[in-house]
Amino acid sequence: MTALLRGTAPAAPSFRFKLYLLLSVVLIAGMSQGLLLPLLSIMLENSGISSDMNGLNSAALYIGTFCTMFFVEKPVARFGYKKVIVAGIAMVALALFLFPAYRSLAAWFILRLVVGVGDSSLHYASQLWIVSSAPAERRGRYISLYGMAYGVGFSLGPLGINLLPLGDAAPFIVMGALCLAVMALMPKLPKDKPERHGKAVQGENRYFVTYRLAWFVLIPGLLYGLMESSMNSSFPLYALRVGIDEHWISLLLLAFGVGSLILQLPLGIWSDRIGRKPVLMGCAVAGGLLFIAVPLAGGHVGALFVLFALTGGLVGSFYSLGLAYAADILPKAILPAANVIASIHFSIGSVLGPSLGGYGIRYVALSIVFTGLGAAFLAFALAGLAFRPSKAGSAAE
Repeated sequence: MTALLRGTAPAAPSFRFKLYLLLSVVLIAGMSQGLLLPLLSIMLENSGISSDMNGLNSAALYIGTFCTMFFVEKPVARFGYKKVIVAGIAMVALALFLFPAYRSLAAWFILRLVVGVGDSSLHYASQLWIVSSAPAERRGRYISLYGMAYGVGFSLGPLGINLLPLGDAAPFIVMGALCLAVMALMPKLPKDKPERHGKAVQGENRYFVTYRLAWFVLIPGLLYGLMESSMNSSFPLYALRVGIDEHWISLLLLAFGVGSLILQLPLGIWSDRIGRKPVLMGCAVAGGLLFIAVPLAGGHVGALFVLFALTGGLVGSFYSLGLAYAADILPKAILPAANVIASIHFSIGSVLGPSLGGYGIRYVALSIVFTGLGAAFLAFALAGLAFRPSKAGSAAE
């Protein structure tokens, strides 16, 4: 990673330290989210909670994420990046320590809302901080590091399920302690605030213009949220019902995340060379077909491991590739609006994933999660045939 940061003007020790620390925050946030979704789903399933109620409870985290995007800009502008990040970590840590103390659906719903607000706040502030302070010629590289840090954390998170033999509270306590450890380093960060935009950038029509110019590139955020939450909330239910042991669930989810990490940078480089649209469409077709093939593997762990690694590699970069595509075709003045919209779309997909998955498993078929995801990605590829960015960005500029 040090080699990636070398040779740029902002790559002074203070900038490197800030970047490393922000990446560690994102890593821990990814671990907490990657742990909570499958862990709580398994605990509720073992308690006899129906799959639809289980899914609705899982959606609470993403409801909190969704709601946060409507007010987080003002606190960041007023208090600065660091204070919002610290507040976000503190909310996640508090919720983690309280989960073992309350075992009711209502209490867990509220705590998941708190985690969603905290995670969304720290992600928004840290991502905006990195992007705004990085040099333009290396901004994409830093965003890739951000995505990889989150991916590593999200992939490692489910391994915390293996702490359950030590007690139901063990995974929560360990994760909460990691949050406190990274929060203790936050005072060393500078008290930066985002630059204020001119009045011309703040008109309400910037969201309308963003949709008009880039509707296709905003869909990947929705699909990524749908896929991520479905895999971590609904797959554990699917796995338990086809006879897969709990310890294999965490390893299979890890395979999905590792596949994403391995191909994230190569896909980004490839999209630089041949274009974002063909890479997105090609990955959507291949990933959609692989999702549809998952039920054919049944409870065979080896086959599922291969399918998950391949599928994760193909569609695990959808969110970052979508944002990169938006930067390609949109004027710089409305890129912040595109970022907010993409985050909202991610939250909507994340809320729909556990809810649709839970109801689908109970009322339609056990395999509906994977066939539904496959159909969604194939539909996206078809929609790409109708999208013509042409000179939209330059015209709006």
